[in-house]
Amino acid sequence: MRRKKKIRSSAPADSGKNESGAPRGSAAAPPRKRRRKGTGALEDRIGYRFKDADLLDCALTHISALTGASNRMASYQRLEFLGDHVLGLVVSDMLFRNFPKANEGELSRRLADLVRKETCADMARKLELGAVIRLGSSEAGSGGRSRDAILADVCESLIGAVFLDGGYTAAAALVEKLWDERMRSLARPLRDPKTTLQEWAQGRGLPTPTYREVGRSGPHHSPEFRIAVELPKLAPAEGIGRSKRAAEQAAAEALLQREGVAADRGNG
Repeated sequence: MRRKKKIRSSAPADSGKNESGAPRGSAAAPPRKRRRKGTGALEDRIGYRFKDADLLDCALTHISALTGASNRMASYQRLEFLGDHVLGLVVSDMLFRNFPKANEGELSRRLADLVRKETCADMARKLELGAVIRLGSSEAGSGGRSRDAILADVCESLIGAVFLDGGYTAAAALVEKLWDERMRSLARPLRDPKTTLQEWAQGRGLPTPTYREVGRSGPHHSPEFRIAVELPKLAPAEGIGRSKRAAEQAAAEALLQREGVAADRGNG
């Protein structure tokens, strides 16, 4: 009795994956966006290469560049929230390690100076972020690329994006690269204008200065505040800033200058 020959199939063995390389039954991964022009140079400046180019693109996208409520999540706003807190943690750690004799109050004052919006905006300019931010035409036409509030937000969103893409170590390396020199340049203890004004007032038997908002201008997403500071027997002084805190500091500094008192701001 003759044995039947086995017929070999010429079809390739089933690898369990579809033509795209994804497991059968699963949707193929959507193609990733190409890096926008200028972002490669930005990655060179920050010393970090993103694995997810879409994450970097989101970090650089202002809400004005998007249309529709459903697209709001594609702006940098959520990343800014995350980056703000990552920045605070990293700088706190830097201060704790580099100023072992500083008490809690001094560390807090140093932290406030290093993470304030104006400092973040300075770092954004150092990285030339203004050139690569995605802005709507009206925002771009009104000088949005050089506005402190937007630059500071994008700086924080970039830190948040690096944290998500590369983890805490990568984000900490970026913050230390940008902030180390500024942190070390502030060698003496800092007293911000509000603290200086309060101490000056107390030394003269005056109550704690009071601050009130007297005006607000600009678009809803980027307002400018005008704050007045008041003390008994003294004329009020006013300050303007992109946040209430910045405007209060400006008002306190204006009153101190008028009274001939220098506010110790260090290099910040």
